[in-house]
Amino acid sequence: MGCQALLHVGQQMLRRKVVDCSREDSRLSRCLNTFDLVALGVGSTLGAGVYVLAGAVARENAGPAIVISFLIAALASVLAGLCYGEFGARVPKTGSAYLYSYVTVGELWAFITGWNLILSYIIGTSSVARAWSATFDELIGKPIGEFSRTHMALNAPGVLAENPDMFAVVIILILTGLLTLGVKESAMVNKIFTCVNVLVLAFIMVSGFVKGSITNWQLTEEDIRNTSGSLCLNNGTNKGDLGFGGFMPFGFSGVLSGAATCFYAFVGFDCIATTGEEVKNPQKAIPVGIVASLLICFVAYFGVSAALTLMMPYFCLDKDSPLPDAFKHVGWEGAKYAVAVGSLCALSTSLLGSMFPMPRVIYAMAEDGLLFKFLARINNRTKTPIIATLTSGAIAAVMAFLFDLKDLVDLMSIGTLLAYSLVAACVLVLRYQPEQPNMVYQMARTADELDQVDQNELVSTSDSHTGFLPGAETFSLKTLLSPKNTEPSKFSGLIVNISTSLIALFILIFCIVAVHGKEALIRQELWVVFVLIGSSLLCSLVTGIIWRQPESKTKLSFKVPFLPVLPVLSIFVNIYLMMQLDQGTWVRFAVWMVIGFVIYFGYGLWHSEEASLAAGQARTPDGNLDHCK
Repeated sequence: MGCQALLHVGQQMLRRKVVDCSREDSRLSRCLNTFDLVALGVGSTLGAGVYVLAGAVARENAGPAIVISFLIAALASVLAGLCYGEFGARVPKTGSAYLYSYVTVGELWAFITGWNLILSYIIGTSSVARAWSATFDELIGKPIGEFSRTHMALNAPGVLAENPDMFAVVIILILTGLLTLGVKESAMVNKIFTCVNVLVLAFIMVSGFVKGSITNWQLTEEDIRNTSGSLCLNNGTNKGDLGFGGFMPFGFSGVLSGAATCFYAFVGFDCIATTGEEVKNPQKAIPVGIVASLLICFVAYFGVSAALTLMMPYFCLDKDSPLPDAFKHVGWEGAKYAVAVGSLCALSTSLLGSMFPMPRVIYAMAEDGLLFKFLARINNRTKTPIIATLTSGAIAAVMAFLFDLKDLVDLMSIGTLLAYSLVAACVLVLRYQPEQPNMVYQMARTADELDQVDQNELVSTSDSHTGFLPGAETFSLKTLLSPKNTEPSKFSGLIVNISTSLIALFILIFCIVAVHGKEALIRQELWVVFVLIGSSLLCSLVTGIIWRQPESKTKLSFKVPFLPVLPVLSIFVNIYLMMQLDQGTWVRFAVWMVIGFVIYFGYGLWHSEEASLAAGQARTPDGNLDHCK
């Protein structure tokens, strides 16, 4: 009896969401176009990092080869971006990675993903608000910081911030108010700030190429040793390891190390995927928006970092404010005001990019019953999730006021990278599943978005799949490597499910050993070499097995190319970067997850909409939802 109850709970945790495509109406306002999505993606991704990150990475990790670091980081981000793009075409609903996990791998994984996305967005909002406040304070002579230190100091070192940030709270509350006014108004403000930011970055790139010199990419070790003081105008930055000179002064390992840091500069595009119910043509707009915004961001990061290292030798760069210092070096000191305006606009769009998706993920989870139902309330006039917006804004404001957030910022990375990994795994699993009437989310296109030819093709494809009933398959090496069917079956789908789980396990083992057994690897200890080679070969073998399985022929407006290699590479990059995070970050992550599990097992598991639908048999495999395909 106890085993049956345990099995029932296990089945409940792995139940999958069925998306009702037959219901055309959305409670949110469908008013965004592709340009709005590109502006939202560029705004949230191309934040203040471009004004600071390039200097720090070039000085400490890569030198002029930072342009290659950004290229590698961009390619790794595109892997995740393409996976999001396919799901945007499959499931044009609000919820991003949370929803994608729910329809593919089950409720518990979906809750974990959504809970971590909320954490990422809250910390992102709080940290960017404090950065905005600090940048503005610096521009006007630091009166806000002085006032906080004198009148509002908090004496709790290691727990709370040294000085609470009232101005950051005000900024968050103003933007929360803007978001409650409506999505179109928020998008308009975002577009204005993003355009100003892009113009400033274009000015920086042109200035760098005009005033820069290619000799700064060709300095020898002797040049650095003999003339570093005079080249840096004795600004005190030429201390520590200066590298070996040339284009790659810290070697290729420095370029890879820089790429790991630069990867986080591309985090943010996933906010586009939360707009599924607010876009006019989501199946096309979401994939285009994601890929276009990543491409624009790469060009900006590549151009700014190239301009910076051409204007000034890499070892002279100021890690905290490289651009004003570089302009001073070439005699254009007045350009620092343009840089200041650009950085404030970048911080504003980055802040909006963190705040915009947060209430939408909360709304999606609350509407599914996994979070408290009152959070799913929609304002009838503005068509925005008003309670979720106000709640998330209030939590972010409290965190920005009390916490320094330096230690918490890494938690953003765990949440985002976990979401990226799950989305890549979901794409891999879904592409090899058989067509079933209850998997209506596989083809979420409305009649008015297809021409007559496409509709006829879809009907014929659907009919042929309905009539296709493969015979019973038995497990053997032949069925594993050379299946008879040209269409996916339940058996081939099961093989892919198990194989994907094994790939994730082998990648996890490889990354743990590669990161934490680095010293043993340098000493060439046999067990490390054996584990790394063994896990790599097994992973390749299992990927080959997936490749041999029949793939779904479902027509989509966008599909990830090079399956199964591309999603597997994406999972590897994300897990490897997660393993780079320190022990304290994992402890804080565990605490956040315990809080989440208390909410899920205490409330979400028993109030889930899918549970109530299953109990009332509201959706059956032969119900009225299969015409969605």
